[in-house]
Amino acid sequence: MSDENKTIVGRALATLLETGSTEALAPLLSEDFTHHRPGGATSTKAEWLAAVEAAIAPTTGMEVGIDHLLADGDHVVVHSRRGLPGGPQIVVVDIWRVERGLIAEGWEVIEPVARATANLSWWEPEAG
Repeated sequence: MSDENKTIVGRALATLLETGSTEALAPLLSEDFTHHRPGGATSTKAEWLAAVEAAIAPTTGMEVGIDHLLADGDHVVVHSRRGLPGGPQIVVVDIWRVERGLIAEGWEVIEPVARATANLSWWEPEAG
């Protein structure tokens, strides 16, 4: 199952990155697809597809590099680096849940590369 799910997510990413459009991605998502972000924000399939379409539009010039694609059961994890030409770079971890051959749910965590060092000591009390 893990390999099949990894293939489904890999195909979805490849389609998105090759075409720069969510049109071919939409059929790979379940109708009740939900996307989650830290802080409790969620979006529906239509809302998420619109946000992705805006982010990857050819006019943005966003570059995406996939560093890792890992699967465990019905979950697939994607570790990627993204950035705009001349703009800030981010590292993103997406966790996708696949159900009946479709991506049913996703979680996303984003970290700006420029703040990565500061985030290594988040647990330390601030100097007062």
